[in-house]
Amino acid sequence: MPQIAQLTADNWYLASQLFWLLVVFAGIYVVIGRGMLPKIEATVDARDRKVADDLAAAKAAHAAADALEESYRQQTEASRAAAQKAVADAKGKAARDAEKRLAKVDVELGEKLSLAEADIAAARKSAMAEIESVAVEAASDLVAKLSGAKVAAADAKAAVKAVLHG
Repeated sequence: MPQIAQLTADNWYLASQLFWLLVVFAGIYVVIGRGMLPKIEATVDARDRKVADDLAAAKAAHAAADALEESYRQQTEASRAAAQKAVADAKGKAARDAEKRLAKVDVELGEKLSLAEADIAAARKSAMAEIESVAVEAASDLVAKLSGAKVAAADAKAAVKAVLHG
């Protein structure tokens, strides 16, 4: 192979190739090591700082959200307790009002019942008096029709009273 033969035959080529190899590597080192690498490191460091800052902000936001959630939960429980108390108070008041109304209605119904019983007793007494007078007339008429005898009103009344009252 001619490339390998060049290396062994003449040192001039070897030195020249080594020189240019060193020049190229030095150029690459200068361009990449001194020019690009600090920029890349700065970018990586900035990204690391940004990530760390974002993580710290996220932890702070998470802690704030937890505190807000706990505050919301306490407010909700307090509101629920207040609502339950208000409902219990309203039920108690409604029960007391209902008892008052029922007592008032009970008194009114008692009065109406007493009046109705008095009216019924008066109507019964009136009806019994009318039945008694109708029975007296009917008994007088029946005796007159059946036997042809005339019965005195006082006798007929006494007979009807005896039958009706026992």
